[in-house]
Amino acid sequence: MFDLMQQAQNTREASYTLAQMSITKRNALLLAMADNLDAHEKEIFAINEKNVLKAKAEGLSSALVDRLTLTPSRFLEMVEGVRKVAALADPIGKISDGRTLENGLHLYKRTVPLGVVGVIYESRPNVTVDIAALCLKSANACLLRGGKECFETNLYLSSLIADSLFQMGFDKNCVGFIADTSRQVVSDFLKLDDYIDVIIPRGGEALQRRCQRESSIPVIIGGFGVSHIFVDDSCALDKSLPLIENAKTQKPSACNALDTLLVHEGVKKEFLEKFLEYFLDSGILVHAHGEAYDLLQGYPHLVKGQSADFDREFLAKEMNVALVADVRAALSHMQAHHAIHSDAILTDSHEHAQLFVTRAPSACVYVNASTRFSDGGQFGLGAEVAISTQKLHARGPMALEALTTYQYVAMGSYLSRR
Repeated sequence: MFDLMQQAQNTREASYTLAQMSITKRNALLLAMADNLDAHEKEIFAINEKNVLKAKAEGLSSALVDRLTLTPSRFLEMVEGVRKVAALADPIGKISDGRTLENGLHLYKRTVPLGVVGVIYESRPNVTVDIAALCLKSANACLLRGGKECFETNLYLSSLIADSLFQMGFDKNCVGFIADTSRQVVSDFLKLDDYIDVIIPRGGEALQRRCQRESSIPVIIGGFGVSHIFVDDSCALDKSLPLIENAKTQKPSACNALDTLLVHEGVKKEFLEKFLEYFLDSGILVHAHGEAYDLLQGYPHLVKGQSADFDREFLAKEMNVALVADVRAALSHMQAHHAIHSDAILTDSHEHAQLFVTRAPSACVYVNASTRFSDGGQFGLGAEVAISTQKLHARGPMALEALTTYQYVAMGSYLSRR
């Protein structure tokens, strides 16, 4: 039987030795990990295929099946992500705010690891590798608990990571994996404040709120929210359509995929005519609200939107379409409907763009760009642990810098306080 307490103790102990490892050794470890994943590609895909078939047989949603599925492009992105993290600068040991005080102390700040990062996630196998890479690069140990839908894939990936740790002279417990998918183990995990320094949930709002509610460990919230795009009356309508398509269809199951399209009333007829023609064969189910429902008659996948739809994170080929009076009305709508993740304005008005950027409550705000860019790799940060939607410590894609804190170092010459 899996012993959660023992694993947590082992991971805490491993974190002390990891913090002493040089950046040269940590980078070599990451490159060895990437090579080991490449060498076992066939085995990884074979195990993942079984998880996917089982998920389909159990009738899990298409969005969930998509998230747990490894494709060749996703596998390549995952492995290359580890190599990209290895190429990044060391976030540990940076010195700042150095000064000598009147009392004789020489004081400075030094970046240090958080310690042990606990991550609870639902189904994405790449999360196992991404988090391990980022934590090891930043000299943090991590304790991972993946969802049951992808348990075998994640277990195998964690075993490959453990092998790489052992072969490169690291404690294999630097990356701990909880080999228990019971609901109770999550509750127990959230109480391990003697061993874990921070909890990062990766999943839907229900998981996030549960961690917030039950944890005795600090929790970083993120990864959910309703994503909006506002089509302003000044925007280039023809240019906006491919961008909207990208935001909705490039990866519908992603947390930064478009959920609600808001259209300025001043361009409603012209834009929605173009929208109907452009998306006619897209297969997107459109929840049209108010007058937008009448203007989109003839679109083959049209339903009348309900008010509750505005609070839905669809994670599938579905979205809302609604009309608003202007940019201020769009912002008011967003503020009322969970615009905390990634939201965009399409406009050629500098004034409207600045108003949107200033007033939007989102962690990531875009002007004339797809919401799908909210990603550590796309932001040039390497992989990401999560996309934080809270405002303290870290916000947006959380990469290496967000996995550090600092300590004050005070140096004297046998100095006593007077």
